[in-house]
Order: sequence, then structure tokens, then C-alpha cells
Amino acid sequence: MTGFTSRRLPAYGSLAAAGLIAGLALGRAEPVALAAPFLLALVAAVAWREPEVAVRVSLDRDRVLEGDEITVTVELSATDNVERLELLVPLPPQLGAEGGPARAVRLRAGEEQAVELKLRCERWGAFSIGPLLVRARDTLGFRSWESTAGEPYALRVYPGEQTLRSLVAPLETQVFAGNQVSRARGEGIEFADLREWQPGDRLRRVNWRATALRGALWVNEQHLERNTDVVLFLDTFGEVRVEGRSTNDRAVRAAATLAHRYLERKDRVGLVGFGGFLSWLVPASGTRQLYQIVDTLLTSQIVHSYAWRDVDVLPPRTLPPQALVLAITPLLDNRTASALLDLRARGYDLVVVEVSPLELVAPDPDSAAQLAHRLWRLSREALRWRYEQVGVPVVTWREGEPLAVPLEEVNSFRHFARPV
Repeated sequence: MTGFTSRRLPAYGSLAAAGLIAGLALGRAEPVALAAPFLLALVAAVAWREPEVAVRVSLDRDRVLEGDEITVTVELSATDNVERLELLVPLPPQLGAEGGPARAVRLRAGEEQAVELKLRCERWGAFSIGPLLVRARDTLGFRSWESTAGEPYALRVYPGEQTLRSLVAPLETQVFAGNQVSRARGEGIEFADLREWQPGDRLRRVNWRATALRGALWVNEQHLERNTDVVLFLDTFGEVRVEGRSTNDRAVRAAATLAHRYLERKDRVGLVGFGGFLSWLVPASGTRQLYQIVDTLLTSQIVHSYAWRDVDVLPPRTLPPQALVLAITPLLDNRTASALLDLRARGYDLVVVEVSPLELVAPDPDSAAQLAHRLWRLSREALRWRYEQVGVPVVTWREGEPLAVPLEEVNSFRHFARPV
């Protein structure tokens, strides 16, 4: 431990010196007797040695889900007796400690002691725990030693995922094998059509019932199983935050859920953080891509900027052709609206999931802001109408509603829009 701090020594030293001087000047023993306890306390405090304490901090896990609990273990040992050793683990407000983050223990010479703190991860994010703050006092409380111990430990709390029964199916598939039924025909599982036998067709593809009815060889055709490219377009230009409730928090949870589910289907998933701070991940597949996406989402934050941005600032590989672009946005910034309309004009399969901020900004009925609030809602409806005019489904994800509800609305929109 380092960082020596003296307390109360100047005051007690002054009292002892004043008593001695008064006794010598007056020639009386009473002032000296009165100053003797202060002098003895001063001598005892000066003679007290700085304790040598070894501290080791560890976490049982460094990656957890939102709502889980972790254990912080502090292992202590000392070469001398320490009557009172105070410990404090600095924690971000998103982590709650059972019984508080401070502890006080008593150590004996050569004794090893372990202190455990139970932490509850109340919100997703990338956090840092530590270093530990340690303070020791002498027996009389005249002197104290303060120090920091250990290194900061990185803790990643992943957002909780929503339950989804179905996903939005892209209109076009790619060339690699996957779980999405393609419109192309070839070797697959899903039945597509019947056709006459041609040289080179395998015998197992012969439909014997149709052959017997028609008197000639007929074979089955199947739809190919292919993968798709999905790009999660996260709007980070602005958010609405009220008492810990935020549109950006819900957007991150939605993006993490969709990335996990699409990667489970062997699709390639990419990420674009479109806002004051621009970030992206090129579409890829596999567990490694899932961790990269979620780690990027944990560090996403709202960065206010007045610079105009469009999709031309993104690398070409970020938005591959025939990709499904799932835009998760609160529809608060015109720059995002223009970029999404530009993507639609370039032929991308675009779906807009509006993270509704209306539940967070409802003014009082008698407030003067009621008229401005109504005009703002009308402008949002006009923007939704612009998307729908170019064939882009826009669904609203309201607070307290499962994510599966707006996704089912997208599938219904596409089902009824195809004949038109």
C-alpha cells in the first residue's frame, strides 16, 4: 500500500506542545499532566508503521447477460496486524452491489481473508470495475494509509434478447448454402415443380407417380437452400431518454436479438452505426461475428453532430447487393431519413423499424407544448408516408411491446403487397 496520509497529528502535537510550554512557563505540573495523554498519543501515532497489505481482486465472469449476478472476490493478507481495513469497489451506476460497494475487515499478521461482493448487472454495457480503494487506520485513529490496489477489470454485460417466432425474409438470396428457401431451382428440399426428364438427371429425382400417369419420365424440381445478407442499420444521431428509459437502449436490444437469430440461420450479418460517430462491420457469419456485433453495440452511443452524412461515406463492402437492410431508428433526424431513402433508390431491400419515442415525450394536456407536440407527430406521419410511397414497410415498435409484433407486421405487409 502506498499513499500515506496523516490525520489529526498537527492538532494533537499543538496541544501537547502548548501544555509543556505552559507548565515550564508557570512552573506548575498541572498543564504538563494535562498534555501528557496528547503527547503519548502523538508518540504512539508516530511509532505506528505503515501496514504491508497484499490485495488481489478477481471476477468469476467477465461476460454476462443483462440481469445476471457476478461475484467480485477480494483476497487480503497482511504481515502486521491491521485493526480496521476499509475497502471500496468503484462501480458504475448500472451495477448494483448487495449491501453496498464498501466493506471493512480486521486482519491479523499472516492471515489470509477473502471478501466477496455480489453485483447485479442491471443494464447492458461495457464497464470497468476497479481499481480497488483501500484505507487502513491505526489503533487510535490518528493516522491512515490510503492506496489503490489491482488493475481495472473489463466487464461486458450483453443485452437481453427478445423471443422471436419468425424473421423478416429477404426478397433475394445469395450464392452460399443456408436455410433460406431460394426462388432458384436445383438440388434442395422444398418442392418447386415437375418437368420432363433430361439427360443427366439423377434417378432419385424421378417422380414415379407422374411418370406412370403420363407414360414418360418426369422428375421433381426443388428450391435451393441459400443464405442471405442482412445489414442492421442502427441510427445513433439522436435519442429520447427519460428517467433511465431510452430509445437507444431498445434499439440496441433489437439489433442484438436480430443479429443472433439471423446468424443462427447461417446468414451473413453486418452492422452500420449511422450517426455522429460512424462505425460498421462487413457482413460475415459465425459465432465470432456475433461477438463482434454485440461488442460493437455495447460501445455504441449517441454522438451529436451537425455534419451532413449520407451512405456514400460507407465502404462498398458494407452494403452488398441484394442485401436486406433492417433500419432501427427513432425517426428523429432528417439525415437518417435521407440516407434510407437513398438506399431504397439504389434498389436495396429496406425495412424500417421505428423505435417509438412517443411514450416518452407526451406533454400534459393543458401544456402550451401540446400544439408543438401534435405538429411533431404530423411530421413523423408525413415521413412514414414517404417511405410507404416508395414501397418501404415502416412498423412501429412501442415501449412494452414484444419485438415480434412489428416483425409480423412486416411479413403481413409483404404478403399483401406482392400482388400489387
